[in-house]
Amino acid sequence: MTREKKQKNSQPLWVVFYVISLVIITSCKQEPLIDYVDPHIGTAHCRWFHFTPGAVPFGMAKVAPSTNAHYGNPSGWEAVGYDIRDKSIEGFANFHEFQVGGVVIAPMVGELKTVPGDTGTVGNGYRSRFDKKDEFATAGYYSVLLKDYNVKAELTATKRVGFHRYTFPESTSSHIIFDIGNRQGESGRVKDAQVTYTSDGRIEGYVVTNPEYVKKYQAGAEVAMYFSAELDKQPASWGAFNANDRKDGVREATGPGAGIYLTYATKAGDDVNIKIGLSYTSIDNARLNLSTEAAAMNFDQAHKTATRTWNDYLGRIRVEGENRPDKIKFYTGLYHALLGRGLASDVNGAYPKNDGGVGQIECDEKGQPKHHHYNTDAIWGAFWNLTQLWTLAYPEYYSDWIQSQLLVYKDAGWLGDGIACSKYVSGVGTNFVSLAIAAAYNCGIRDFDVQQGYQAALKNEIGWEGRVEGAGKMDVRQFIERGYSPYIEDISKLGKSEGAVIGSRFSASHTLEYSFSSYAVGGMAKQLGKEADYKQLMRLSKGWKNLYDPETKFIRPKDENGLFLDNFNPSQPWRGFQEGNAWQYTFYVPHDIPQLIDTLGRDLFNERLENIFVESQKKVFGGGTTINAFSGLETLYNHGNQPSLHISWLFNFSDKPWLTQKWTRAICDEFYGTEPIHGYGYGQDEDQGQLGAWYVMAAIGLFDVKALTGENPQFQIGSPMFDKVTIQLHPKYHQGKKLVIEAKNNSKTNVYLQSIKWKGNAHPSVFIPYSEITGGGRLEMEMGPEPNMK
Repeated sequence: MTREKKQKNSQPLWVVFYVISLVIITSCKQEPLIDYVDPHIGTAHCRWFHFTPGAVPFGMAKVAPSTNAHYGNPSGWEAVGYDIRDKSIEGFANFHEFQVGGVVIAPMVGELKTVPGDTGTVGNGYRSRFDKKDEFATAGYYSVLLKDYNVKAELTATKRVGFHRYTFPESTSSHIIFDIGNRQGESGRVKDAQVTYTSDGRIEGYVVTNPEYVKKYQAGAEVAMYFSAELDKQPASWGAFNANDRKDGVREATGPGAGIYLTYATKAGDDVNIKIGLSYTSIDNARLNLSTEAAAMNFDQAHKTATRTWNDYLGRIRVEGENRPDKIKFYTGLYHALLGRGLASDVNGAYPKNDGGVGQIECDEKGQPKHHHYNTDAIWGAFWNLTQLWTLAYPEYYSDWIQSQLLVYKDAGWLGDGIACSKYVSGVGTNFVSLAIAAAYNCGIRDFDVQQGYQAALKNEIGWEGRVEGAGKMDVRQFIERGYSPYIEDISKLGKSEGAVIGSRFSASHTLEYSFSSYAVGGMAKQLGKEADYKQLMRLSKGWKNLYDPETKFIRPKDENGLFLDNFNPSQPWRGFQEGNAWQYTFYVPHDIPQLIDTLGRDLFNERLENIFVESQKKVFGGGTTINAFSGLETLYNHGNQPSLHISWLFNFSDKPWLTQKWTRAICDEFYGTEPIHGYGYGQDEDQGQLGAWYVMAAIGLFDVKALTGENPQFQIGSPMFDKVTIQLHPKYHQGKKLVIEAKNNSKTNVYLQSIKWKGNAHPSVFIPYSEITGGGRLEMEMGPEPNMK
């Protein structure tokens, strides 16, 4: 028996039963769930990693067309890559991650061109015009007709291998170029590149870039991407280039702008197939990834496998109802939630270390890595969507993600809120990984080194000596010693006191965030018997009170002298608040909502909360129809950004749960759309699936304001969008049963809960323990057009 067969036949029983159950669930559905996925939703002003249809869930290979990728983005976060409003495609990049991107393949016919050209100029560079009617995208597959060349391009992928198929017209000058040394998306300036057409017919090489956030948070570091490609046809001729400098017959190019071209004589309908193995560690591992995942696989087989994989992953949550647009929103949101934060380790467990070296994940007795490593945008705010979704339906990924984060901690000494090839790319200057670790522990996800996880989490909360920029929370010493972070207007005056920053421009939001994460880790400390740590962290969790201004009844920044800032405007963003304002952040006390209600007064709390939604509805719960990621920062509520995402659920804590039911449904119906421009608000920031995941949780009617950080976490019940939801629970982390949520008499007008039953018995509350939910059962709700105020 071969080693491969041994591995296939020796899976744990829970894996076998889980796969069988998912296959049964999928087979019961006539229409594939990917038919509800529309990757074009929200592609006006979308981020680099948003539109990558040629991918599988959590994969490394994310193959996609680019319309403006080579422009880069000066600040490291702006929308770049694919914009539905553009009319030409410049090529097909294989890497798409936060701060990571590159390795472009592009076909053309006629004159050979080796630079991408400008979006608005026809015939300038190798880009080609295309019509939307000739374009198709779904989960795991993409195709388009490049009009200027009459070439059909198709894309799909396995986890670490991109598949390209280009179908040419009749021509003696059909070309394929590998543009390696070009800046792509968020990848930053190209520092070095190499590409070789080997004697055995491979195209191989690497590109090294300096992403903007790497420069900011880990100065001197860089990101490397490696590849090894196989083509199924030999070219008639070839050459190398550096931008416009072309050298016919040469097999290698190095440096910025480096690339290889291949020229074919084709008949009409001839296609060239490319399989490209990817890696963040070496060319050898890119070859290994290709041979392991795709040696005997052709394009159509890869496409079929990707389709099956997506249907299986999407099928863990099955929704039933007559409203097709809601299903499109749901499964497209779930697709985006499963698309971000992709693999960074190889099939053999090799992974890129923070110091630029190559690390090795521990392997089991079969020689398989015990877990994987991932790239990841910051977890900032994703605990109100992504981690709750992972916990409920994808806990094995949540476990992997934590172990991945602990690799960085082990290698570099600090957790990283956002990482690109293990390099620190915090992005928001804070760090919520510790909160996510504590929440996972509460939810029974404990198959990581718990002691190391706790050590890392505690250090993240109270450690400041030697703290590195990329770990965020550089002002945490001030929070520990003062109970709040002071506001510093002039960042040139921030300075450091014995290695710790003395304040922040986002001091108020930092204080609130640190209070919340202290609470989360404090709960973990208590369960582990760390009594002294628990007491300190619980004291710190009350830090939000130090910034509550009883005169204005807002959270208000304080200066170094402990005085509230003058000229205070609660609508003003950025002055003490990261990507938000005091209207939004005053509700950022998710761990202590009853105390916040008492502090504000219940009447004011409810009056302000309800007025916020009445007014924000006029601006589509965000920035209106303004197409910009940060539109809505000056509004009362901004669903387009993370700090506001729990606010509509707060009525559950203030004796008016029917208003949570009303407003979460309104947000689902009005903020979310099924169009490229009106998808997630209007061109707002869908950070690696966090807005899509919010829709998923709201649509099934479960959410936790505390982000599962309570010692005995519980969900709050909202207003389900669908008549029936079936969630297949995981056999290892849960009990392998099904959770069924039924909403009887559900409609666009019947949005209010009339009664709740759990396992056939009346349930008197909109709160239900996490342990109950994940044990499986039936949650039944009777819906009606008027609130049940009892």
